[in-house]
Amino acid sequence: MVTPESIQQDIASNMATTHLTVTGDGQHFEAIVVSQEFSGKSRIGRQQLVYKTLGDRMKGEIHALSMKTYTPEEWAQASN
Repeated sequence: MVTPESIQQDIASNMATTHLTVTGDGQHFEAIVVSQEFSGKSRIGRQQLVYKTLGDRMKGEIHALSMKTYTPEEWAQASN
């Protein structure tokens, strides 16, 4: 079974993040990912980086993953 914790672990294991949270009900998940790796990338480019960390899980196990992606600087502004 897919859990928010297992998704969070996969992202954290494959990408340097400064903030990461994943919530969900077992089918639909939402992630907030903050990473310097997003610098200079479009929203789609950022999502592709996260999808890459999850590999084949996105093709079967994870039915829906919405995400908010930020650079550390964007996150600092959004958190104020």
